[in-house]
Amino acid sequence: MHTSLNPAVLRLLRAPRPYPAVSLTMPTHRTQPENAQDRVRLHNLVHEAERRLEADPAVTRERRDDVLAQLRAAVAELDLAHARDGLLVFAAPGEHQSWAVERSVPERVVLADTFLTRNLVAADAARRPYWVLAVAADRITLWDGRGERVTEDTDHGFPHRRSLEAPDSERKERVGDLPSTFSDEQTRQFFRDADTALAHVLAGAPRPLYLTGDPAALALFTAAGTAARDAVHVPLGGLAQAAPEAVARAVAPARADEAARTVAGAHAELDRARGGNTYAAGPDEVWQKASDGRIHKLVVEEDFRVTVRAGEGHLEPAEDDDLDAVHDIVDEIVESALETGAEVVFVPAGTLADVGHVAAVLRF
Repeated sequence: MHTSLNPAVLRLLRAPRPYPAVSLTMPTHRTQPENAQDRVRLHNLVHEAERRLEADPAVTRERRDDVLAQLRAAVAELDLAHARDGLLVFAAPGEHQSWAVERSVPERVVLADTFLTRNLVAADAARRPYWVLAVAADRITLWDGRGERVTEDTDHGFPHRRSLEAPDSERKERVGDLPSTFSDEQTRQFFRDADTALAHVLAGAPRPLYLTGDPAALALFTAAGTAARDAVHVPLGGLAQAAPEAVARAVAPARADEAARTVAGAHAELDRARGGNTYAAGPDEVWQKASDGRIHKLVVEEDFRVTVRAGEGHLEPAEDDDLDAVHDIVDEIVESALETGAEVVFVPAGTLADVGHVAAVLRF
């Protein structure tokens, strides 16, 4: 199962497919005994997809058989022992894939000419993606952080490596001309090259950046370039060679502090927006503004869910068993906001209870 989303992967998922592109979404469970039901519910969703495909006059027999084969292959490959809070299975002619997400998703089957990505996008945003750059004189590693997990990123030219053994180091040591590791020009150039690569990463996927290393390494790296000028420093050496768990532990306190500052800043912006006529609150109003591309910053409570029915320009409350109900309207709002360049901030449950659990600062 896939777990890590990036802009390039999202573009591929959103690309049009030959009809039908089938999306299955369902909540899953991490532990027993609840997870015993997940396999049964998944097979029921596959049967529902088969029924829908057979009943759709726009789907030829050949294409139906192709998509069903892809769907069954995806299910056969799944190991639900590693399930998280939600599961998404995508199948289209000639392809299939599945995603485990750390956010509950509604149970549904969707046939369209693209895959349903809004639950995936919202789950990724809720994990607050970040980068960690671990700097040492001979190795610089980039880590993709999502929630409490980090994985080494090797898709952007990292890790950067070099040897610290200079060809004439013995002679220079004899004559007293061997420079400090963090003052010689080779190290500066090594850091400048890494800074250039980091700038490309941040341009394609802007996120908070945590810079780790010995204090001398951090000082030289920030002086050598500009990509890390807004990074949060974690002055701890040895992480360029460390395991993912050690990197995650090292940045956890800084992440917690940064999250608290982000939440406080979001509340302050909402307060200012109230007095400036650039404020929206509640699912209905925020959904309308998101659809119009007017949101500058979206603030939503973690795990907030509401079942609605989309009427003409407005949302109406609905029961979970309503056939016209939309169970993932919050995820739709999050995806719409992100698509138009808005910042999305998740805050603790109950924080926005008095304004409908979701609010926004508007552009105009």
